[in-house]
Amino acid sequence: MSRERFVVHLPVLATDLAAAKRFFFCDRLLDGRRRCPLPADHVGECGPSRHR
Repeated sequence: MSRERFVVHLPVLATDLAAAKRFFFCDRLLDGRRRCPLPADHVGECGPSRHR
C-alpha cells in the first residue's frame, strides 16, 4: 500500500545570504529518490542528517 506524499513550497524572506542558507538544503537525490537533508554547500558526501 503506497502512501500519498505532498511537497509544500513556502516563500521565505531573509535579510542576508547567511540567513537564507539556513532555509536551504543540498537537495541532491540519494538512493530511493530521497533528497539529501544536509545544508546547502555542506562539506563531505551527501547522506543522512548529522547533528551539529
